[in-house]
Amino acid sequence: MIIRARAPLRLGLGGGGTDVSPYCDQFGGLVLNATIDKYAYAVLEPRQADEGVEFSAADKQQSWAGEAAPALPLDGQLDLHKGVYNRIVREFNGGQPLPLRLTTHTDAPPGSGLGSSSTLVVAMIKAFVEWLNLPLGEYDIARLAFEVERQEVGLSGGRQDQYAATFGGFNFMEFHPQERVVVNPLRVKNWIVSELEASLLLYFGGVSRDSARIIDEQTSNVKAKAAGAIDAMHALKQEAVAMKECLLKGDFDGLVESMNAGWQAKKRMASSISNPQIEACYELAKQAGMRAGKISGAGGGGFMMLLVDPVRRMDVIRALSATQGQIYNCHFTEIGTQGWKIF
Repeated sequence: MIIRARAPLRLGLGGGGTDVSPYCDQFGGLVLNATIDKYAYAVLEPRQADEGVEFSAADKQQSWAGEAAPALPLDGQLDLHKGVYNRIVREFNGGQPLPLRLTTHTDAPPGSGLGSSSTLVVAMIKAFVEWLNLPLGEYDIARLAFEVERQEVGLSGGRQDQYAATFGGFNFMEFHPQERVVVNPLRVKNWIVSELEASLLLYFGGVSRDSARIIDEQTSNVKAKAAGAIDAMHALKQEAVAMKECLLKGDFDGLVESMNAGWQAKKRMASSISNPQIEACYELAKQAGMRAGKISGAGGGGFMMLLVDPVRRMDVIRALSATQGQIYNCHFTEIGTQGWKIF
């Protein structure tokens, strides 16, 4: 038997960053996001007891192997894989080892701004859910993924990625104190989705090397009660609400206005969210016909999401093709994480 699972990556449309502690613990966070047709994949193969445990990240050409044990050491080698394994064994298998081979890959690298690390954790958990028939719903899987990545493995970041990957589709998410999360699925009309896809371009300028540092700076600003950063995050929440209404109504002029305002607010949260390379690409795209743009993720690099005039779409593509970055089309997806068995 082979168990396969996948989970979709996401675009952060508005409010990103307000799902990070301690801001959301004090003020509550609001995030608008949508999943796209790029995925993280996990393949789980049960093994005999004497065959041990083997992990492989095929896209990064990294692997780890060892004896099947109740807990594996988090030593910097595929710690996300080990973290998921440790939590599943401890909480759902009575501490008994699970001999297996777990192979993963993603359609976008870590630091891309599409939530790839969190999405990978969701896909791995979904594979275990299918294998062990665990009674976990969407909220359970997302919360478990958050706890593994942020608390047990200790990677900095927020909460939206795990919930987007698990639920799928367009969602307006509320992050309340005491780890209370409410996911509101949005019923976006087909013509609005089609128009959004016709207007949307993804520009990849390279992996962000600063995302963890940016998140840590953002966290420090909130802890230090830095008024400018906190006001910027308040503004991001307001734009997420405005953007949600524009999306549901098909008000694309309002959507452009909200995205532009959100990007300006986001840059006030931490000093290295933008940089000269990002600003240069932004201006180049704007001159060619981009109406609004923002970084999808913590910042410092990764994917830039551009809303363009569909008539001038090729002008923007030609302008950005002269840079070192890459341009992608994408489509939105309605389904979250999935798992299935092959006999």
